[in-house]
Amino acid sequence: MKRIYLSIVFLALTILMSVFGSEKNKTAPQQFNYKVDFVEVGTSDEEIAGMDSVLQSFVDQKKVSSVVGFVAKGGNIVYNKAFGWKDMENQIPASVDDYYILFSQTKAVVTVAFMTLVEKGLVAIYDPVSKYFPEIPNQVVTTINEDGTYETRPVSSPMTFVHLMSHTSGLGAGLVREIRRAENQKSDRPGSFDGTMPATTPNGQHSFGGNYNAKYLEEEMLALVKYPLGFDPGTEWNYHVSTNMLGYMIERISGKTLQEYVKETVFEPLGMDNTDWYYEPGALTRFVKAYSFVDGKLVPASNMFSEATISKEQTYCEGAIGLNGPIEDYAKFCQMMLNKGTFNGNRILKPETIELMTTVNRLPEDNAGGKGFQFGLGFELYNENKKPVLKVSNTAYAWGGLYGTQYIIDPENDMIALFYLNMPRHELLYPIFLIKTYQLFKKQ
Repeated sequence: MKRIYLSIVFLALTILMSVFGSEKNKTAPQQFNYKVDFVEVGTSDEEIAGMDSVLQSFVDQKKVSSVVGFVAKGGNIVYNKAFGWKDMENQIPASVDDYYILFSQTKAVVTVAFMTLVEKGLVAIYDPVSKYFPEIPNQVVTTINEDGTYETRPVSSPMTFVHLMSHTSGLGAGLVREIRRAENQKSDRPGSFDGTMPATTPNGQHSFGGNYNAKYLEEEMLALVKYPLGFDPGTEWNYHVSTNMLGYMIERISGKTLQEYVKETVFEPLGMDNTDWYYEPGALTRFVKAYSFVDGKLVPASNMFSEATISKEQTYCEGAIGLNGPIEDYAKFCQMMLNKGTFNGNRILKPETIELMTTVNRLPEDNAGGKGFQFGLGFELYNENKKPVLKVSNTAYAWGGLYGTQYIIDPENDMIALFYLNMPRHELLYPIFLIKTYQLFKKQ
């Protein structure tokens, strides 16, 4: 009897270990599944048709020239469709393989690339930036005098890499904008957004509307650090320029160009073969033409940013903007984040690094992003105050780009969703898409 009892106990333990072991070793999807059973993932042909109707209505109402939607749940591609026209004048239909200008979607990619340096032990997120770039400002501007000179004081605490990744560095912020404006410098928004257009198409996409002839990002960053900070690091949100400095720091720490390092650590391992800052001339035909929605009509917009990607001089790469590509390429990046750092059989970051980036709010409670606005390292964090639909979980994080590209990564719902436009001026249509996305699974 004792032997039988021990055998039963051993068998039970074996079964339990097998169950727990299988859960522990359960791997995240390393490729997208294209052959999806809608019933198994919790949706239906009717729900998919409903999404079709919504996106087609944007085209029919002439609110968009083209639009692409992508939704994957558990690595299963539930939705991946394009509507409208890549080229309205020549009636060339849009497709899911078209290239879009991603603008600020560049920031999250560059932030992930920087975190690979952290995992290699080459830098820590709380290191002062001055350790690697002694020229970084350590003064905050307090007053601008009538003659244009200004007063400063020492920073209360040094700028760290957390401040760069959360846009709380103080670079180019506050009164510094007024100082630079008085010196007839352009804004730090992308060229043409300050109301002016360059006489010729620049080499690459530039944030700083003044120096389109900058050959390397280093030139712009050395010019930026000649000015003090606009506020103490960590005390306010000032979007954009910090990720350019982060990109430059990648170059200084890695010893490689930003483009080389991002390709090596992110694009190539994930199979993002069509995402880049620059292309060969033939790739220009893959870009969706830009249009704007103005006074209820679609009007052609400048294609300067897509044309800039095929420049003969291909050395200027920013950390804040500049990437382009098709929607599924970036979906691979989103799925890697959802998978806690792996996709395509390669690990980009450790799970604990992903958690560090996407679960800790780095902003003060009151900030320029608005009430309830939270930001981690490279991503906006969703919370109770910012939900467009109830089913968006508190674990979700997201961001987007100036021309209307946006995405969400929702771990609790095991889902990613991306929405792409190529329009400088457009209606806010993404929330409609997002609501419909979560309704796809309302039967679950």
